[in-house]
Amino acid sequence: MDVVVVGATGNIGTAVLDALSADPSVASIRAVARRPPLRTWPKTTFRAADIAGDDLTPVVAGADAVVHLAWLFQPTRRPAVTWKVNVEGAIRLFDAVARQDVPALVCSSSVGAYSPADGREVDESWPTDGLPTAPYAREKAYVERVLDAIEAAAPRRRVVRLRPGFVFQRAAGPQQLRLFGGPLAPAALLRPGTLPVLPFPAGLRFQGVHAADLAQAFRLAVTDPAARGPYNVAADPVLDADAVAEALGTRAVPVPRQLVRAALALGWATRLVPVPPSMLDMAFALPLMRTRRAREELGWAPTHSATDALAEALAGMAEGTDGSTPALARRERGAGGAGRPGAG
Repeated sequence: MDVVVVGATGNIGTAVLDALSADPSVASIRAVARRPPLRTWPKTTFRAADIAGDDLTPVVAGADAVVHLAWLFQPTRRPAVTWKVNVEGAIRLFDAVARQDVPALVCSSSVGAYSPADGREVDESWPTDGLPTAPYAREKAYVERVLDAIEAAAPRRRVVRLRPGFVFQRAAGPQQLRLFGGPLAPAALLRPGTLPVLPFPAGLRFQGVHAADLAQAFRLAVTDPAARGPYNVAADPVLDADAVAEALGTRAVPVPRQLVRAALALGWATRLVPVPPSMLDMAFALPLMRTRRAREELGWAPTHSATDALAEALAGMAEGTDGSTPALARRERGAGGAGRPGAG
C-alpha cells in the first residue's frame, strides 16, 4: 500500500508513522505537514504542504489510502483561523481525495464530536453534533457532517472515522501543558509528590489513550479492507480525580464545578489561560465511549492503560522536554500541517 499521512508531525502523526512504517503491508508512506520532522522513518518521504491553501491534488495522487490528522487547536481566541484549517482545510483535502478517487480515507475525529451525554455510556451511534458553545466541538461535528456527505456520494470508498478520547504520550506533554495551561503553567508542580493536594473539578471523568495505541488503531483502519465507519478508541480505566491525583502522588480535593468554571472564565478574560470556559463545559458534557466495535471488529487492543498513558504525559509536562517534531516544538506554529496536539 501507498499511504499518505496528512498532519504527520504532531502528537498522533508521529506515532502513526511509527506504526505504518513497521507494517509489512505498507510499501511506502508520504508524510505531509508544513514543516519537516527532525527525524526519519523507514519507507517514508516528506512533502511540505498546507491544507489551508496549497494544491492537495498532487499530494494524494496515486495513494491507496489517505490518513487525515491535521488539526489546529490554537489560537482559540481566533476561531476564524482554526475554522480555516480544521474545517475548510479538511474539505479541501477531502475534495482532492475524491478527485483522485483514493480508495480509502481514514480521518481522526474525536470524542469531542459527540453530542452532550453528561457522562453516560454510548456507542458509535450516538449523535455527533458536538457542544454548540465549544469551537473545538463545533469544528469536529462539522467535519463529521462532511464525511457523511462523502460516504453518501461515493459508497464504494472506505471512509473510516476514529473517535479517540484524550491522547497522551510523554513527548507531547510540554506542548499540551502550554496549549491548555498557558506559558505560565507551573510545570514543576507536576512532579510526583510536589503538590500537597490537587484541586479537581468535582464529578469530572474522562477517557484517555496512549498515542502509540491510537496509532495502531489507525494502522488497522488503513490496512483492513473491511474497516469502515466510526470506531471509538479509548483505554481502560475511565480517568477521574483519584486517577489524576495518584499519577501526581497527591490527594484530590473536589472543587465545585461552577467555582472552577468561574476561575477559568476569569483567567480567560484576563488572558492568563489560553482556553475558554466552554472547554470545561465540553469536558463535563462528553459521553463515556464504549469501545467494543474497535476491539472486536477492528481487532484493536491497547497496550497501555489510560492511567499509565496519563502518568507518562504528566511526567513529560514536568520534565518540559519537547518532542522531536515541529508540532511538538516550543515555538508557536502556524496553521495547516500540524497534527492534533492532544485532546481527541
